[in-house]
Amino acid sequence: MSFFPKISFHCEVEEYLTKVFRNNELITALGPQEAENKYQSLLSHLSHPPSFTTVRVNTHLASVKHVKKLLFEEIQKQFKGLCVPVLEHPKLQDILLIPVIGPRRDLKKHASEVVVGAQCGYAVLRGAHVYVPGIISTSRFVKAGDLVSVYSDIEGKCKRGAKEFEGVKVFLGNGISELSRSEIFSSNGPLKGLGVRMIEPVYLSPSFDSVLPSHLFLQNLPSVVVSHILNPQPGEKILDMCAAPGGKTTHLATLMHDQGEVIAMDRIANKVKKIKQNAELHQLNCIKAFCYDGTKALSVEKREDEQEGPPFLPESFDRILLDAPCSGMGQRPNMAYSSSLKEVTSYQPLQRKLFTVAVKLLKPGGVLVYSTCTITLSENEEQVAWALKRFPCLQLHPQEPHIGGEGMKGAGLSLDQLKLLQRFDPSAVTLQGMDINSLQDSREDDLISLANKDCIGFFIAKFIKSNSK
Repeated sequence: MSFFPKISFHCEVEEYLTKVFRNNELITALGPQEAENKYQSLLSHLSHPPSFTTVRVNTHLASVKHVKKLLFEEIQKQFKGLCVPVLEHPKLQDILLIPVIGPRRDLKKHASEVVVGAQCGYAVLRGAHVYVPGIISTSRFVKAGDLVSVYSDIEGKCKRGAKEFEGVKVFLGNGISELSRSEIFSSNGPLKGLGVRMIEPVYLSPSFDSVLPSHLFLQNLPSVVVSHILNPQPGEKILDMCAAPGGKTTHLATLMHDQGEVIAMDRIANKVKKIKQNAELHQLNCIKAFCYDGTKALSVEKREDEQEGPPFLPESFDRILLDAPCSGMGQRPNMAYSSSLKEVTSYQPLQRKLFTVAVKLLKPGGVLVYSTCTITLSENEEQVAWALKRFPCLQLHPQEPHIGGEGMKGAGLSLDQLKLLQRFDPSAVTLQGMDINSLQDSREDDLISLANKDCIGFFIAKFIKSNSK
């Protein structure tokens, strides 16, 4: 049952998406009513957080069993003794799953309000506290220690420092203000640090602020699947083309037992710094991160020097991960998608440039995994159809593990080709809440099945390069 309104888009983006999810292939296969129901269900799911929090264990430093015990104790402490299980995944043996309790419909709203930006609000719905930079508005007389109700300005229309806001806002839960209004909006510039400690969130998820930082990485389930599908081996040379903030990079290095070489690239210097920090935190030495544009990573001339960074000669890598920049429409929760149609459609040509470079950098017999966190055909199945036509040396390959559904119809791919793709579609399961009683009555197998389906929207394709032509 839907607790929040469906995700909203600019009119032109909504029209674009409606055509995508009512394409002729899909209508022929499902019928108009079933296709429409799936699309509307997807829109509802996208505005709600996934049913589980997924954390990947840094198995380079500790065993899953050991971290599971520590995490269970931490969650009991945070939830004041409430017994929420920590589950191991049977196919992804380096992750732990924590069920999300909610939505909680019986929370009392307080007179004092704090309004936060949309991105801050989404983080709160996934277990975060409120940090000062995310606060846009508070009631007039908020003091440190006050009980406050926290709301998200999902449309971005609240003015910073406003004393009240009557626009569209979504209730996120209750907390205790750590600062007064005057401290939050100090004339000396925005403060850092904790602004509101959430004590009654609408969705109860553990906070991972400073919790086992070197042992855990907070990561969506499909993002973990990607690295397993690439399946890097010790001693290989791996390229992570668009790597920030380094979740997949560190996972690849861990799967290789820190033996070999993982080259991580990103165009933005601060993001590259974050990759290096994560590599250091997880004590992984085989990662080398570079600030570089992936579309220019192919060297046209043989290099004389011993330079280890980009650009690289053709056929330099055993395996390549292209987790491409994308429109990000699969991210959850998201109640108001702000990008224009021009922005949405700008990703396909960029992805193709990166893909072309990746194919040339890959050794014959090498593996290329392409992934996005979006739901469109143009960035997913259409890219696969284009790649197979453009590069005869590429062949689609089965994925292991295959946890999501098959690819979506509409790009002219055969049924056999669609079965080789992996699309995580949140609408594959009924939108439902979870309370502590229903959780305790559930079988573990059913909970794992729910976690596999009720996650972010995501897409994965795996290719093998058959020759160097």
